[in-house]
Amino acid sequence: MTRIVLASASPRRRELLRALVPEFDVATSDAPEEFAGSPIDDAERLAEAKAAALAGRFPGALVIGSDTIVFDGDRAYGKPEDAADAARILRELRDREHGVVTGVAMMENGVCHAAHCVSAVTMAPLPDSAVEAYIASGRPMDKAGAYAIQDDDVPTVARLDGCYCNVMGLPLWTLRRMLGARGIDALDPGATYARCSTCPDRSP
Repeated sequence: MTRIVLASASPRRRELLRALVPEFDVATSDAPEEFAGSPIDDAERLAEAKAAALAGRFPGALVIGSDTIVFDGDRAYGKPEDAADAARILRELRDREHGVVTGVAMMENGVCHAAHCVSAVTMAPLPDSAVEAYIASGRPMDKAGAYAIQDDDVPTVARLDGCYCNVMGLPLWTLRRMLGARGIDALDPGATYARCSTCPDRSP
C-alpha cells in the first residue's frame, strides 16, 4: 500500500483529503511562497515546491503538495501580511468577480505530476463594518484572498462558478483523477460532501 503524505499545515486540506484517502501522514513544508509569473503557473510551481521539499524525508511515499492563489487578472492575492493588508484585499475584491486557482502536485520516487483547477468567484458587496468584524475574528489571516468560502456566518461569496473544494484549497475531483492515474483507488468525495456530487469538475 502506498504511503501518502500531505505537505500542508492547513486543517482545511486535511479535512478535504480524508474524503479521498482516509489514512495519510501530514508534514509541513518550508517552501517559500513567492509569486513570479501567472497565477496558474505559480500555483502549480508552488505546489510542486511543497511536495519536493518533503520528498527526501519520505522516500517511497507519494507526497501531495497544494497551493491556492486568488487572482484578478494577473494580480495575485496570497495570505494577508497583517490586518491592514487583509482589509485592503477584501475591499479590492468585494462586489467583483475574481479567480481562484489551486495547483496540486504529487511527487513519488523523484517524479512529479502537477495539475490545477480554476473557479470563478463573485464576492459579496461586504460593507466596511462586515470587513472590519471579519478581520477582528482573525479568520482571514491564514487564507489566500483573506476569506474562506466555508465561513457561512460571514457570507463572503455571492456566486461560485466551479469547484467549491478548489476555493477551500484542495480540488477533490482533480486530485482523485491524479491518484487514479497512479493506480490509487481513491474514494468518491460525493459520499462525504453532497456538493461534490454536483460539482462541475466531477468525473464520471
